[in-house]
Amino acid sequence: MPHVTPQQKDLPLDLVVAIGLQLIYGIAHLALISIGLAIIFGMMRVINLAHGEFLMLGGYVVVVSTNNGVNIWVAMLILAPLIVGLIGVIVERLLIRWLYGRMVDTLLATWGLSLLLIGLVTSIFGASTATTVAPPLGVLRIGAYSSSAYELFLIGVTIVLGIAIWLVLKLTKLGLVARGTMQNAEMASALGVSTSRIYMITFGLGAAVTGLAGGLLAPVTGVLPNIGATYIAKAFITVISGGASILAGTAAGSVLLGGIQGVVTFLSGPTFGEVGLLLTAIVLLRLMPRGITGRFFRKSL
Repeated sequence: MPHVTPQQKDLPLDLVVAIGLQLIYGIAHLALISIGLAIIFGMMRVINLAHGEFLMLGGYVVVVSTNNGVNIWVAMLILAPLIVGLIGVIVERLLIRWLYGRMVDTLLATWGLSLLLIGLVTSIFGASTATTVAPPLGVLRIGAYSSSAYELFLIGVTIVLGIAIWLVLKLTKLGLVARGTMQNAEMASALGVSTSRIYMITFGLGAAVTGLAGGLLAPVTGVLPNIGATYIAKAFITVISGGASILAGTAAGSVLLGGIQGVVTFLSGPTFGEVGLLLTAIVLLRLMPRGITGRFFRKSL
């Protein structure tokens, strides 16, 4: 991000636009890494500590696929969500389905899964060198400054993904049944709904969205076996700060935390930006223990 001292009050228009795009990208980045967790944690109340590793797996799917001749767009938009979604379904059937309602046990189980996935990927790809693919779309010129056109694409994808999830949850029978099952599983079962199948589909959907995010971010961040650790804390902070509403909470948390992180990063550097994000989350949860949507947007999805 371009850095300007506070004394430079009259900023050129092209610099303002470049900084604004970077700020919006920071918000979109936070929303993208958090939305899959919002589905799994926000709807199912499953603390998935392997969320970062699902993101990592999505990145490796893209890297391995493109290295073997697959088109990068096919790898990012189709293979990454499909493969990670299938992994999520397998995890739910073999592990998570036995632990619903046991939050601490789920936390420990997914922590163990996280360590297992890191170990397996490390044994295959090694631990020391980041694997990456070149970002498509090239450079976007903004006056005297430049930005990545791919980052602008990621902003658009995040918006489209949020709208698509809203449409599925709000307007489709699957979304209605899924929300009803999460609110009252016993009533849904009495009405003939296969709650076990709904849990499996919901967890798989959350994993697929997470895999999509990991695949899309691979050209920007590169991929390492332990890269999930850089994602998971921010994702949980964003989802918890947003509150119970899945999409409205994630959007509100991303805008607030990502915006403050971007501003502090611009003024003081990336290290202080991370600190600003954490301090904002602490203050927010102290003032609003139920998150932003616990105080506002209570009936939002």
